[in-house]
Amino acid sequence: MNIILIAILALGGIGVVSAIILYFVASKFKVYEDPKIDEVEEILPSANCGGCGFPGCRAFAEATVKKAKEEKNLDGLFCPVGGNDVMQKVGETLDLEIEAKDPMIAVIRCNGSHANSPGKVQYEGVSSCSFAHALYTGEGGCQFGCLGLGDCVDACEFDAIHMSDETGLPVVNNKCTACGACVEACPRDIIELRKKGPKEKRIFVSCVNKEKGAVAIKNCSVACIGCGKCEKVCNFDAITITSFLSYIDFEKCVLCRKCVEVCPTNSIWEVNFKPRKPKAEKAPKKEVAEAKPIDLSKGKAAVNSKDDNNDSGADRK
Repeated sequence: MNIILIAILALGGIGVVSAIILYFVASKFKVYEDPKIDEVEEILPSANCGGCGFPGCRAFAEATVKKAKEEKNLDGLFCPVGGNDVMQKVGETLDLEIEAKDPMIAVIRCNGSHANSPGKVQYEGVSSCSFAHALYTGEGGCQFGCLGLGDCVDACEFDAIHMSDETGLPVVNNKCTACGACVEACPRDIIELRKKGPKEKRIFVSCVNKEKGAVAIKNCSVACIGCGKCEKVCNFDAITITSFLSYIDFEKCVLCRKCVEVCPTNSIWEVNFKPRKPKAEKAPKKEVAEAKPIDLSKGKAAVNSKDDNNDSGADRK
């Protein structure tokens, strides 16, 4: 009995001593976490999409609190999913003023639909754009165009993209949070984050083909051929041409739509604009009647005959 009691006391003593040691060790090596991190994390949408450039919302919260302490600003940090509303709340929590940013949206810079780029070959393999990109150019023959296998759809966590059965191209809706997951998923780099624009109006070149115009137009009827007409007509230096491809800088573009009018292949897209009014036909010019020539000989004869009559009347008097 004494042996059992001694064993219990010994084990109990060892447990108490171990607990005390663990307590002091934990206190010594305790990592301090600012309670603001938890507050900021609660404000964030918990999407953990990585659109902010961090692995998750927790990491983003830690980065915001650290930057707020060290630099007193949040420049370069933005949650695309939460947008300006969430960032304003984060700023209030950290006692900082946050400048509002223009909302962004993903745009598909390819219009190589079934109609515009008819299929020449058929792909039979793994239904993945990444695999197909490594194996062939594409059904329409354009090595830059959309492969239509939906890697961008699979990458989107917000149900903001779907594949169109009619065109075979991805379509982005207003659920897009500009997280950038679809941009990274596309092996052809045809998806770009651009400003939504005033009243969600935007203009962009819906093509990324860098081949010469004669080659590009063979594979797609709406390919950019790098003719330069859009660049010449733009008065705001918003359009540049590199490697036979036009690009519109959304920071400089004023949405005047002159470039859309002159594009010979309709590769420039205008989104959410009212339909253009048909140009009024010019009225035909009125034909000016030609002046008839006057026969002076007849006029002179008439005058002479009148004078003769007057003379004869005077003689009669």
